[in-house]
Amino acid sequence: MTHFAANSPHARDIATLVHPGTNLRKHIEVGPTIVSRGEGIFVSDDSGRTFLDGGAGLWCASLGFGNERLARVAYEAIRNLGYYHLYRHASNEASIDLAEKLLSIAPVPMSKVLLQSSGSEANDTAAKLVWYYWNAVGKPEKRKLIARRQAYHGSGIASVSLTGKPEFHAAFGLPLPGFLHTEFPHHYREGLPGESEEAFSTRMADALDRLIEAEGPETVGGFWAEPVMGAGGAVLPPKGYFEKIQAVLKKHDVLFVADEVICGFGRTGNWWGSQTFGLQPDLISCAKALSAAMQPISAVLISERIYQAMLTQSDRLGAFVHGYTYAGHPVAAAVALETLKIYEEMGIVDHVRALEPVFLKELSDLPRHPLVGDARGCGLIGGIEIVADKETRAIHDKALDVPGRIDRHARDQGLILRFVGNRIAFSPPLVITAEQIGDMMARLRRALDATADELARG
Repeated sequence: MTHFAANSPHARDIATLVHPGTNLRKHIEVGPTIVSRGEGIFVSDDSGRTFLDGGAGLWCASLGFGNERLARVAYEAIRNLGYYHLYRHASNEASIDLAEKLLSIAPVPMSKVLLQSSGSEANDTAAKLVWYYWNAVGKPEKRKLIARRQAYHGSGIASVSLTGKPEFHAAFGLPLPGFLHTEFPHHYREGLPGESEEAFSTRMADALDRLIEAEGPETVGGFWAEPVMGAGGAVLPPKGYFEKIQAVLKKHDVLFVADEVICGFGRTGNWWGSQTFGLQPDLISCAKALSAAMQPISAVLISERIYQAMLTQSDRLGAFVHGYTYAGHPVAAAVALETLKIYEEMGIVDHVRALEPVFLKELSDLPRHPLVGDARGCGLIGGIEIVADKETRAIHDKALDVPGRIDRHARDQGLILRFVGNRIAFSPPLVITAEQIGDMMARLRRALDATADELARG
């Protein structure tokens, strides 16, 4: 057990804070890594050690970990109007400007924007809007919502019920009834021997079709999908997947919600992952890179079909009784709007496309390493599969804690990685350079080598 001075930030942290996604008992023993400064793609801890963050924090620090221009925008926004809400006809110009901008760059025609403060809130809201829609059109029984196994859609009560990762449900009494999960579309891990990606996609779509038929199409209201499954391990959709899935949704009149919280704003080599993979959603949730993570803000983009049903409900019920205190916060909206301006000025999509071949070449070289079974990506998002046996694709015994070993060696190399089970997910800040991509992967290879040597020594 590490001992910290009584008044040190580490001891005070242990005494006061609960950390998400953290082993609470272990945290008491090892304490926190206190991040004190960020610049570009690097962060530094309180001891002065500097790390290249290969995950952009939680997929979100698209412009890196500090930005003077956005700081000035936030300062001026606070001076001018530090807070106001959007309830009961109130508004502010920053929210109006941001809504206009989002609608202008939407991947498919959208009608309105509903602002919130986090991706979890956005997906919770989208769930409510699906139910609101079906009630409005006289089909209240279409309440069941479907997502995919290993998908992540948030930590709210509805969004975590959509999440298809059992560890997020354990001991919370979740998911709620009516939240269903279809197959995990990970061809490398779930494909049958000799099964092509197209055939695998057909099987995935058939499984969704059977699930809807078994539940009763008249009871299924919505389907959620990320273009690239982020917290599933940066898993790309197999060939033909979304074309086949959307045909099933159309057949059964099931609303499609595209979760663009991770993929939106350049990550996949287009403004939206929906453009990269041909999605035609009824609702879009977005957050994270919307403000380059500099302010907590999210949005749901609403199609005309959904909005007309919302108007119908207002005719019946009066007010749209949904919202959050900080939705449309003028400071957050101003920072998000300026972030989108920065993206346009720097040509963020062209920048990501220019770096994509460099990134994918580095990824494609990784399976030469004895610990790597598969590596693939698009834009500046990618995942690698750590295996014990390349032929059988078997993973290491959990008792060996191979991800933990890789993580420790990576941090020795000044690299922060994001682990999802036996996968390493990459989503570096979008401002990364080709040289820095090479540096990031060189650090990873040294960490993999050190881990392989450690395992060989027993």
